[in-house]
Amino acid sequence: MSNYTDILFEANAGVARITINRPEKYNAFRGRTCDELIDALHKAAWDRSIGVVVLTGIGDKAFCTGGDQSAHDGGYDGRGLIGLPVEELQGLIREVPKPVIARVNGYAIGGGNVLVTCCDLAIASETAQFGQVGPKVGSVDPGFGTALLARVVGEKKAREIWYLCRRYTAQQALAMGLVNAVVPAAELDAEVDRWCQEILAMSPTALAIAKRSFNADTDSIRGIGGLGMQALSLYYGTPESQEGVAAFMEKRKPRFRDVANQSAAKMKEEK
Repeated sequence: MSNYTDILFEANAGVARITINRPEKYNAFRGRTCDELIDALHKAAWDRSIGVVVLTGIGDKAFCTGGDQSAHDGGYDGRGLIGLPVEELQGLIREVPKPVIARVNGYAIGGGNVLVTCCDLAIASETAQFGQVGPKVGSVDPGFGTALLARVVGEKKAREIWYLCRRYTAQQALAMGLVNAVVPAAELDAEVDRWCQEILAMSPTALAIAKRSFNADTDSIRGIGGLGMQALSLYYGTPESQEGVAAFMEKRKPRFRDVANQSAAKMKEEK
């Protein structure tokens, strides 16, 4: 893959910068976006001239807002169990043998929040916001999105994030350990550059060993995610999940319980 449409890729002075370039969708990802991110991460992973990877979103409104709901109709528009190779993307962020920094310039919501969770480090603008939305739209991100988040912020907080779907400020994200630093928006690039330069001064082999050692403790979550995604692919075919997508697109409140009760009643009648 050489011609990117959904992302920008730049490698300079030891730093690879990968930018989601879908501002009209608040940098939400579709199937192609995920494939391009995976391709760019592979390029950065095995280029010996690269010592650190920066993942971000275009503009100042959004880092990433997760899966593009306009490309979701009982499944997304790409490959994989749910039409998005998110398992591969999340796993690759962890497998790249060099630090990956999330440069969080705005909304990090849904799958975007999970990307922040998977990155080694995260530096946020004061204007950034974090949170999950899955249960609001008939979805969930099992695996790294749940279990790894619990390792990062603590299980009670992770359950709160998923069960209530609240928004959290950059300072709140810092307090819970989801990000490493928060700076004014005008200083974000300078701060990210400082962290990159410090990393580039370190032994790349030592960093790679350290990263793999950290990952070894949580790699079992990949198996949890595999089971979860299989269940999610079935869930997306249900009226309950489809009600979430429909409500989002129609800008109304979803009627999950009504739909779930109707489905249960119908199944009972069929028996």
